[in-house]
Formats: sequence, structure tokens, C-alpha cells
Amino acid sequence: MLTLVGLGSEIAGRRKSLGLSQVALARKAGVSRATIAALERGRAGELGFAKVGKLLAALDLELQLREARPRRPTLDELLREDRDDQGLDRRL
Repeated sequence: MLTLVGLGSEIAGRRKSLGLSQVALARKAGVSRATIAALERGRAGELGFAKVGKLLAALDLELQLREARPRRPTLDELLREDRDDQGLDRRL
């Protein structure tokens, strides 16, 4: 899962690879340079989707949704599975 810190890092990397300063990106996206600086440092708090969308569009990036990776089983689930497996072994 991409965190806000991870998003800020991705935006900073893309901005630098395009040779844009924070000021130039701010002008292009219609957001403040302070917003970009805070995001890139992982200190942006709650940004709002509109600002994120503007920044991504200015960098020719997009968000994509995908199914989350399956979660790891809990200890209770593993113990239950083990008990079930042992029950099967006793029946043989």
C-alpha cells in the first residue's frame, strides 16, 4: 500500500527526472510550493484528492486501483487450521 510518504517520494523523483523545480511544478499544477515541499518531506498531513490529482496530472502520472494483496493469516486462523489438520490425522 502506498503511503503519503511513499507518494511524496514518487512525486519528488518524477519532478526531478523531468527537471522541474518545486516552484515550476507548483505553477504547473496550481498548488503552492509549500504543499509540494511538505508532501515530498512526508509532512503534508491530509492533502485532499483534488491537490493530489493536480500534481499527478502535471507530472503525467495517474493513480491506479488494484486488488489488495491477500493478508497474512492471524495466529488464531493458523491454530484453527492446525487443529483441523490434526483432527483429520486421527481419523486415518
